[in-house]
Amino acid sequence: MATQPRVKVLRMPAVEDKLGVARSTVYDWLNPNSPRYDPTLPRPRRLGKHSVGWIESELDEWILNRV
Repeated sequence: MATQPRVKVLRMPAVEDKLGVARSTVYDWLNPNSPRYDPTLPRPRRLGKHSVGWIESELDEWILNRV
């Protein structure tokens, strides 16, 4: 029986650590009105009414594609 791949969801502090940038930079990259907007950055997923998270494997792929 094959095992399902684990999906890890990262909250903002872990995203900041993984990307090596501040929260404000992440949100600048996500904001289409910002001159620093990056449409290739994975979008956060809604986890609850007031929380979001990013799929770690999507961030890993984004990082590798930027190198």
